[in-house]
Amino acid sequence: MVTNDKVISLNTRQPFHPGLREQPVRSMKRHAARIISITSGKGGVGKTNIVANLGYQLSRDGKRVLILDADLGLGNLDILLGLAPRYNLSHVLLGEKRISEIIVEGPGQLRILPASSGIQELTHLSRDQKMSMLYELDQLLDTVDILLIDSAAGISANVLDFSVSAQEIMVVVTPEPTSITDAYALMKVLSTKYAEKTCRLIVNQVASEQEGREIFRQLNLVAQKFLAIRMEYFGCIAQDENLIRCVKQQRILSQAHPDSAATHGFRNLARRIKALPAIHAPQGDSQLFWGHIFADGVVSSKS
Repeated sequence: MVTNDKVISLNTRQPFHPGLREQPVRSMKRHAARIISITSGKGGVGKTNIVANLGYQLSRDGKRVLILDADLGLGNLDILLGLAPRYNLSHVLLGEKRISEIIVEGPGQLRILPASSGIQELTHLSRDQKMSMLYELDQLLDTVDILLIDSAAGISANVLDFSVSAQEIMVVVTPEPTSITDAYALMKVLSTKYAEKTCRLIVNQVASEQEGREIFRQLNLVAQKFLAIRMEYFGCIAQDENLIRCVKQQRILSQAHPDSAATHGFRNLARRIKALPAIHAPQGDSQLFWGHIFADGVVSSKS
């Protein structure tokens, strides 16, 4: 358990480990890992379930998958998977553990970086803390094929820093009007404040493929008219009563019900991810938190 005096130390703006501030930018390595942020404008849209099931499908297909629970103050991926990690990212922030030491194994050879829950200070990381997390994560990327970032919902800077650090941003939306409105708000901030040019849409809890494509059509029409961001339809996940039971049982749907309607959707998403073209970063560029953290006041722009 994190005590109050340790929580206060999160605000000291010190790197995780002494001397980390002096790490030269050129020490960051290039990696073959694909980094995907899965985010949403509104909570409660099933984002974490999508991350867990997608990771499981990719792992079953032979990919080395690491999931980062980036909802730092309200992490729940470990609970969803029925895990009870002894350590989490709060222990890394406090300098008690290295990030490689808190990884836990999940179903299907998934590897999980668990977040803490109920520590408000973790929702407002300093620049030094983000730099330190970058360095720590960078050391893991040679051991994975795909890093999935399960970001928190919303448009706060702490949330969006994780999203824009990735090579791919996938926004989860449901047919609910509030979810659609908040997804548009998220894409607006990504476009206007972070110069993002593309994002992919996953429509969850649909009655049919046609409904998923119709939600995309509506959002895309508005985005084309008012935003400088290109949306791509990446797929949909069907409503599935088995999913509710699996959440209560802390089991992954794809594992418990491999032939269910939603599992077919997760399998299709995994297939599309594997078919994405390789991303070649410029020599010397890190793939995480690059421009907008190492350059004071400069927001990174992606081509």
